[in-house]
Amino acid sequence: MDSQTSESSQSAQSPLPPHTFQVDLRGLVDLLSHHLYSSPKVYLRELLQNAVDAVTARRALAPDAPALVRLHPADGGLRVEDSGIGLTESDVHELLATIGRSSKRAEGLQEARSGFLGQFGIGLLACFVVAERIRVVSRSARTPNAPPVEWTARDDGSYTVRTLPGTARPEPGTTVQLTPRPGAAEWLAPERVRALARDFGALLPYDVRVGEERITELPAPWDRPYPSPGARRAALARHCHGLFGFTPLDSIDLDVPLAGIRGVAHVLPSAVSPAQRATHRVHLKGMLLTERAEQLLPDWAFFVRCVLDTDSLRPTASRESLYEDETLAAVREALGERIRDWLTGLAAGDPERLAAFLAVHHLGVKSLARHDHEMLRTMLPWLPFETTDGQVSLAEFARRHPVVHFTRGVEEYRQVAAIASAQGVGVVNGGYTYDSELIGALPSVRPGTVVAELDADTVTAHLDGVDPGVELLLTGFLAAARAKLDPLGCDVVLRAFHPLSVPALHLDDRSARHEQARAAAEEQADDLWAGILGSLRGGAPRARLVLNHLNPLIRRVSSLDDAELIGTAVESLYGQALLMAQRPLRPTDSALLNRAFIDLLEWATRGTADD
Repeated sequence: MDSQTSESSQSAQSPLPPHTFQVDLRGLVDLLSHHLYSSPKVYLRELLQNAVDAVTARRALAPDAPALVRLHPADGGLRVEDSGIGLTESDVHELLATIGRSSKRAEGLQEARSGFLGQFGIGLLACFVVAERIRVVSRSARTPNAPPVEWTARDDGSYTVRTLPGTARPEPGTTVQLTPRPGAAEWLAPERVRALARDFGALLPYDVRVGEERITELPAPWDRPYPSPGARRAALARHCHGLFGFTPLDSIDLDVPLAGIRGVAHVLPSAVSPAQRATHRVHLKGMLLTERAEQLLPDWAFFVRCVLDTDSLRPTASRESLYEDETLAAVREALGERIRDWLTGLAAGDPERLAAFLAVHHLGVKSLARHDHEMLRTMLPWLPFETTDGQVSLAEFARRHPVVHFTRGVEEYRQVAAIASAQGVGVVNGGYTYDSELIGALPSVRPGTVVAELDADTVTAHLDGVDPGVELLLTGFLAAARAKLDPLGCDVVLRAFHPLSVPALHLDDRSARHEQARAAAEEQADDLWAGILGSLRGGAPRARLVLNHLNPLIRRVSSLDDAELIGTAVESLYGQALLMAQRPLRPTDSALLNRAFIDLLEWATRGTADD
């Protein structure tokens, strides 16, 4: 038998005794405070949670048992008393002395499990984030004859357990006494304890007090009776201001009985960016779980802030956020449906409030309507769009114009808005967020509507042509102008249009700009890349400078005989048209403007210099 076989046989016959992990409590507390919990303030939530769970467990055994939680900050420390289930000495050894063990696992408590707040058994360990010493005195309600027991632990990992005389705690329940760590006394100060208790425990189902002050406020503001809808709206607005610091435009009830959710969504009074993550306050069985829940609502509902209570959503290990699972996804969809219903109700019965809402948050509704054609159909008469007819809805605009022309960019709209309007062509600015998508979806909710993207050819076609004889006389001028702008990838055409004050109009579209960008890159590339970019040359129409023959300046410029002066004048008209369109200038365009300005100054001062 070889040595390996011998060792295997010996191992099978004489198994080695198992070892247990050695836990450095101070290191674990440091891990909790710096990585699991966002702030030391969670210690108070853990104390409240343990107390409320203990009361819940006792109520499961004796429904008429008192349900009291009392917090007494004094002498730099904190004492928390509850009338809960309590612990025996064996419970203390098994539960409090074992990290990760939860009293909710104790025999006899399982039947009340659904009413517990805690799920992860961290319990009193979290209190070491602020305390160097924890003293627990408890008397069991499940074993009435059991004497009170004391458990005292320090943050170095040591603890003692001893039995106390019955007079030390005559009634069942538990008292927890914290002695602060150096530098952590502020977290146990009376005002801080009172503020944290209000924040975490305002919706708890039992009588919770700090000293003599009751901090629970049941029923919740959204469940209280009010004399009128107006009084309820005003009360919810005050509650919102106290929580979030703003007075809402309106408050939306969030009631999802199947998910055990009750609460409200408060509509922000000012516009916010869709990219800004909305954060919400979520209570779990009355205890504040988080005030920064980000995935509670669909992304399009960024215009509301929620506060709600739930008994179905799962918390993460730190109990400071929600676990992303199928339940949360279903709740998200259900809450989104409540907000949809609110919008539909406003459209049907309260157009003034809807108009006030859309004046601020039309972007959120547009985001929703992109994917929800029923919502688009409902909101169609109300959603504002920038058009050549002013700020009007798509429905109104489509009634006025047989073809709904639109641009995909704000710059393109600015190029053509005034000219198109003067020619009787209706144009919608589709350059803002979501607008071009909604315009494209218009025929699906309004059958028979014709939608077309506006391009340079369409605009030019709506401008009046010039008499062929006149254009023939100006052949030389047009040839000089085209030769001057050809290196810039721009053609020159002559038309007659209103308003007369506009001497020239610069028109292009996306394909023309792409071709310009490709040509510019080709000029700066080496031979290899120039060849590749050259092979990508497209047949897209080039940009064009449309000269207005009705404009007096154009008439004078077109009558010039000096080819050099014609070139300078055409470059100036080109630069001015770019500026009027509010287009960003390329380096070549900026250089052209500077050159044309200097050349015009030279022409203007030439006669003076000669004198």
